[in-house]
Amino acid sequence: MSDTSSTDDDEVESAVVLDFLAHGRSDGRSYGDGAVAYAVSTEDFTLYELSLSGDADISILDRVRVRPDFEDGIERGRTAEYDDLSDGARSELDYVVEDVVDANERRFVDFYNDAQPISLRLHQLNLLPGIGEKLRDNILDERKRHGPFESFEDIEERVDGLHNPREVVVERILDEIRDDDLKYYNFASS
Repeated sequence: MSDTSSTDDDEVESAVVLDFLAHGRSDGRSYGDGAVAYAVSTEDFTLYELSLSGDADISILDRVRVRPDFEDGIERGRTAEYDDLSDGARSELDYVVEDVVDANERRFVDFYNDAQPISLRLHQLNLLPGIGEKLRDNILDERKRHGPFESFEDIEERVDGLHNPREVVVERILDEIRDDDLKYYNFASS
């Protein structure tokens, strides 16, 4: 786990607050003293544990800036593992990931448009839950013959056998967040 209070990258990144613990963690393992919040970034789904100042005006589901510097009210922060999250943060995570995917549909539809082979035997599309060789080939053939997909609905209509492509992406993102032993990551930071 690394301290993320400063970075050379000036790109602004925000995160959604998953849980807010006004008195810190009950197990005494807080990153700092006082209030703590857990958040997930909207770009690469990095999890954060944030130490808050006493006057922080931060609530669950708020968007906060985590790069290049922290939002007012956040004294410092660090990346966190899924197992570090509070129960409340874990329960909100699924909903927040769904919201991020919905708000950035084009980005995730473009994954279906741009996915490439990883090796001679494995394709990025095969990392998505439920997508084997046949379904992968259906997706690749459809995008080759009729051009890029425009929306999740377009994917579902054009690719026989692929039901709810949005949910497939959400499930993969959650797998990548929860399992730190995966070999390949499409969406979350490793």
